[in-house]
Amino acid sequence: MVNAKQPELVTNKNHKQHSNVLLILGSGIAALLLGIVLALSTGAADIPLATVGQALVSYDPNSTPHQIIHDLRMPRIAAGALVGAAFAVAGAIMQGMTRNPLADPGLLGINAGASFALALCFAFFPALPFDLLILYSFAGAAASAALVYGIGSLAKGGLNPLRLTLAGTAVASLFIALSGGIAIYYRVDQDLAFWYAGGIAGIKWLQVKMIFPWILAGLIGSLILSRFITLLSLGEEVATGLGLQVGVVKFCGILLVLILAGASVSTAGSIGFVGLVIPHIARYLVGADYRWIIPCSAVLGSLLLVLADIGARLINPPNEAPIGAIITLLGAPFFLYLARRQRSEI
Repeated sequence: MVNAKQPELVTNKNHKQHSNVLLILGSGIAALLLGIVLALSTGAADIPLATVGQALVSYDPNSTPHQIIHDLRMPRIAAGALVGAAFAVAGAIMQGMTRNPLADPGLLGINAGASFALALCFAFFPALPFDLLILYSFAGAAASAALVYGIGSLAKGGLNPLRLTLAGTAVASLFIALSGGIAIYYRVDQDLAFWYAGGIAGIKWLQVKMIFPWILAGLIGSLILSRFITLLSLGEEVATGLGLQVGVVKFCGILLVLILAGASVSTAGSIGFVGLVIPHIARYLVGADYRWIIPCSAVLGSLLLVLADIGARLINPPNEAPIGAIITLLGAPFFLYLARRQRSEI
């Protein structure tokens, strides 16, 4: 009799878990939509919500508030939502593949590599179009990832989470120093200041259209790969025993991280800690299954960037604070907490 009830109990438990996950995702999407509405009405020029609704339903090109909403605020909000989702999902993939709770594109040097490539472009190819900037950003991210994994693997005993983090920190410091030297020597520091600080002010629809297919492809690929990342997060030996082709999954995962991080850095600069903090929150809310962690991370990452953008406008109006600085203030204490907890577990 007990055995007969076990499948029913498992089914009920899974159904309840799926219901909770859908509730969390629905709440996150609702909060994101509310944040988008607030972002459309908040800024140096406060615009009533009624005017926001009119601009969305019946756009009047002769109306200044409508122009502000359509040409200035909507593209930056769209970019913020895309970049937030991309950074968060990239961090979730890296944490799942490496089994390293401190992994994210910023801490492992990928963001710094992409920024270094942009510094080279500004110094030597100042008239380069935005679509080529994205490709160079991908190349910089790939070079950084190769260095991190190469240096981490050279140590005796092979690659482990601690060595990966140390190698990432070293490579990130190297690329940041090189980028700074290029900026000073070639006098492009003003052009690079936006990417150093991180932000989405001044984003135009052209840039959103450029990064949208890249980030969308990266997010869809991440959802497809999510089941295999769950298996890989159990450990390479366990995943191999279950028939997983670990090398193929790692290659696809790294490729997705490069696409997501490269496109994001080329648009919004090096915004750290999104890929570190959000996956942990998602894992706490929905459990250890990456089929749920990845979509939840995407929604929460978008929400964080949209809310941070609102905060950037309100801290010192009419001037704006860098979004990267705001998120760092939130993410740095969380990083210290994770580092201390991991140290206590070693």
